[in-house]
Amino acid sequence: MNTPADDGNDNLRYAEYVLGVLDADARAAVAHEVATTSEAAVAVALWQRRLTPLADPIDEVAPAPYVWARIRDSLQLDAPDRLQPRKGLWDNLQLWRRLGIGAGALAAALLVAVFVPRPALTPTVANAGYMASTLQQDNGSTGWTATMDLRNARMIVVPGTPVAFAQGRAPELWLIPAGANPIAVGMIAPDKPTTLALDAALLARLGPTAALAVSVEPVGGSPTGQPTGPVIAKGAIGAAPDAGAGKVSVNTPKRADRTSA
Repeated sequence: MNTPADDGNDNLRYAEYVLGVLDADARAAVAHEVATTSEAAVAVALWQRRLTPLADPIDEVAPAPYVWARIRDSLQLDAPDRLQPRKGLWDNLQLWRRLGIGAGALAAALLVAVFVPRPALTPTVANAGYMASTLQQDNGSTGWTATMDLRNARMIVVPGTPVAFAQGRAPELWLIPAGANPIAVGMIAPDKPTTLALDAALLARLGPTAALAVSVEPVGGSPTGQPTGPVIAKGAIGAAPDAGAGKVSVNTPKRADRTSA
């Protein structure tokens, strides 16, 4: 008769049999037990039910592209000089394309108001870490995606669909504030990522009421300071998704608590 210790050893042997880690002799012995005794057959079947699902394939789940950008910023892995184009992650065409396309359609603001005795409101400034825009062509395809890193005052513009330009012509990016004339942001490359520095005036105009557009201009840029060629892509600006530190938030107007006269 088997002792409890023997039962434990047998149970371990059956598990090892299912895992395929027994040597040839031990595996043959267990196979014989399974064929001749119902106890061994039941035990092996139970281990197969427990262990076989561990071998099932697991779908790969990739983190959102903007996560890696936040990690690099948090660890200060990139050069601190915001006016110089960064290498590595910032030139990753696929990363910025996915981020821009995924974030371009998201809503940017949530407003909450509280009643107070005074009519005047004291607005607070929205703290947005990243913004994004998907610039679509007339045929509906994505011409470029733009991701705006507000903290470091830069914009990464990534081509989506190749666009051919005539000799001496090139794409120029424009910021179009609501109700105002276009503002030149800079010349962009048609076939690789472009990093553009954002001055204080441009940063102040970014937001959900503004848009980005690309026009065809001379290689050196528009000679008039306004678009002179056809506009080939345009898109609204929205807040990029965030998780944890640096998340986009919009503070609401606040008033003092109501007091009795």
